[in-house]
Amino acid sequence: MLSKNKVKYIRSLEKKKYRSEFQVFVAEGNKMVNDILHTFECELLLAKPAWMATQGDIPAKELLVADEEDLRKVSFLKTPQDVLAVFKRPVEQIEEADPSGQLIIAADGIQDPGNLGTIIRLADWFGIRHIVCSTDTVDAFSPKTVQATMGALAHVHIHYTDLATWLSAQATRQIPVYGTFLDGENIYQKELSESGILVMGNEGNGIRPDISTHINHKLFIPSYPQGEETSESLNVAIATAIVCAEFRRRLG
Repeated sequence: MLSKNKVKYIRSLEKKKYRSEFQVFVAEGNKMVNDILHTFECELLLAKPAWMATQGDIPAKELLVADEEDLRKVSFLKTPQDVLAVFKRPVEQIEEADPSGQLIIAADGIQDPGNLGTIIRLADWFGIRHIVCSTDTVDAFSPKTVQATMGALAHVHIHYTDLATWLSAQATRQIPVYGTFLDGENIYQKELSESGILVMGNEGNGIRPDISTHINHKLFIPSYPQGEETSESLNVAIATAIVCAEFRRRLG
């Protein structure tokens, strides 16, 4: 039975301070929960009987059978799904985000949960296993961001740190650090490395000055046809897709 205290607890996880306090996050939906159920430690899972009947042994500390009304009370979606689960947030080691032998995305002040979720999903698609975020980037484990990842959180490690300090340390190691700018070099003509850091900036302000000082390769995504008036800028998630695709295309 779903108690009032359980409802209150789950609903509280919409707020970052409670997710941080309990070190957990919420995931909803058949595919989402199935994709991450065997990656993260599941504290609590509530689902309709029909969903549970198809799962076999469910690795959750607490299982609750729920009906439509129960799920409506706790869901963060407009249309509640068959299952909702509370997972333990992973403890990541930023030392593993070593750009000397792999591509890493750095998120500089990204604020929209949908954008960050899409970037995490893109990272997964292009085989990028670490994203390093500034401390003011939106929480990757908020309900909206988690849903936008479509399960990619199971494969991509998310780190939060002082981004300027972290980038400064990488620059001393001669790590290639890329960022997109209007005065950058055409990405389709620029020589690109197999490893390094791709910095993606805030939706409204782009890459901040204190971050841009650590970027040693400025890229520009040209519009087509050249010289014709187009949109002023690209959405950060779309820009990330273009940049990642070009880096991976060069690998042949």
